[in-house]
Amino acid sequence: MSPTNEDKDTVSSRPFWTGTISIGLVNIPVKLVTMVRNQSVSFRLLHKKDNHPIHYVRMCEHENEVVPWEDVVKGYEVGKDEYAIFEKDELEALKPESDRKIRLDKFVYSLSVDPVYYQKSYILLPDENKEPYSLLLAAFRESGRAGVGRITLRTKEYPALVREYRHALVLTTLHYPGEIVDTGRIEELREMPEPQEREIELATRIIDDLAGEFDINEFHDSYRERVEEAVEKKLKGETVKIEKPKAEEAKELLEALEETLEKMKAEQAGT
Repeated sequence: MSPTNEDKDTVSSRPFWTGTISIGLVNIPVKLVTMVRNQSVSFRLLHKKDNHPIHYVRMCEHENEVVPWEDVVKGYEVGKDEYAIFEKDELEALKPESDRKIRLDKFVYSLSVDPVYYQKSYILLPDENKEPYSLLLAAFRESGRAGVGRITLRTKEYPALVREYRHALVLTTLHYPGEIVDTGRIEELREMPEPQEREIELATRIIDDLAGEFDINEFHDSYRERVEEAVEKKLKGETVKIEKPKAEEAKELLEALEETLEKMKAEQAGT
């Protein structure tokens, strides 16, 4: 299925990585662009006295002086105040093949990868020749599988999943197993109390009554909206009112479950 002509708006983005997807002897030239746009609220640190921005500088801890970029080198800490120093060309020589090539050596179903391993997603675009890109896209769509490989971004090599998503190839970097906390080793999760049958019954009914299909469009950033509204008021010289949320009454678990069900029934009857 090809994209409709309804959406004629195009989005262009400057690639921050270029290379190839390699499958056996087949090489597919691609470039990587950002897929996720960070829209979190950001505040600048200012000097309270005159509202000017605060800047961070490169200070030498020993001489307590600002160090220019040409005098900055990279060192790997091996002990207290002991570093292995690397030159730029030495670091370049250490980069693995995945710095410029994504070698796909296994194909899996995307659902077989636990989402807890997902790190960040990027859009892969064809570079120069679109034909091999189009072929891989069609093959992924036909097979329903995704490719597993590696990619190096900046100074880290990641496991990566390449898949078809809405008429494009998308690469998702993955966490290593050692980066994921083993929930079985968390003390608070050991020896959990056994719920009462009545509690399980009520909780299950609440879940069933609230069951539905996932729709990401139902969510919006209410914090960002409140900040933008407050900024508008401040620019107009208005005072931003501070309203503290009301403290909720503490209830026993069974009582809270029963009252939740009653409230849901009343709301459904009123609609």
